[in-house]
Amino acid sequence: MLICTLFGRLDTLVRLSIHAHLQYHAPQPCDLLLQVAVADYPGQIVQRTDLNVVGQAPQHVVAGEGGIGQRVWMQVDGAFKADYRADVAVTRGAVDFAALAQVPLSALDAAVIGYLMPSRYCFPEDFFDFVVQQFPGLRGGPRVAAMVEWIGQNFTYDAFATQPNTTATDSFATRRGVCRDYAHVLIAMLRAVGIPARIISAYAPAVTPQDFHAVVEVYLDNAWHLVDPTGMANAADIAVVGVGRDAADISFMTSYGLMELQEQAVTVSKS
Repeated sequence: MLICTLFGRLDTLVRLSIHAHLQYHAPQPCDLLLQVAVADYPGQIVQRTDLNVVGQAPQHVVAGEGGIGQRVWMQVDGAFKADYRADVAVTRGAVDFAALAQVPLSALDAAVIGYLMPSRYCFPEDFFDFVVQQFPGLRGGPRVAAMVEWIGQNFTYDAFATQPNTTATDSFATRRGVCRDYAHVLIAMLRAVGIPARIISAYAPAVTPQDFHAVVEVYLDNAWHLVDPTGMANAADIAVVGVGRDAADISFMTSYGLMELQEQAVTVSKS
């Protein structure tokens, strides 16, 4: 057992029960970075978190991007099987974007500025013309809401339309993709208008098909606010795992060598 913590019960808005099962095979020894545990994060209280890895010993636990959540280094040779279970009390409510103002660029601090910049999968400069033409006269939260609505109306969820190297620009061209692609497009649009945005790895109960999920966090009114451009999850029922500039920072598993998938399943339910 890698991680096991217990906390008392709490009256809350939503309780989530989470189970993630991973089974892979490494034909040759390789290093592996695992990021599946729910983070200690505002708006959620982890009441139980339990990660069991069979046949492999953990090497080193490190903080996630921005000090949020945690990653586990291990060396894998042959069979790899991990089971993660958690109970989470989500205490955050819904977000009213109409009431949120954009923060002037000159008022942003160092921890936020990095989420304005281009990153591996998100190139804001490719969206400069589009966002100016498509969302004129809007700023701050209303502009975010309009972007989310536009993506919802114009994109099709399609697991076969994306590859590991698909960028926000690629997804925008095809208007198709999975949750990480929806997130990348929204992030690139937001950065193009000077709104800091970052990707969030998460668990949520209404994700279809059920899997590890990616949503977006936007910086407005000097705070981070969750939004899901796929429309499958609300801020009130999202359990945050980690944050990053784009999907490269939040992968549930990053292997430095070949890992062959055998079984993988995620189940999230309200309890």
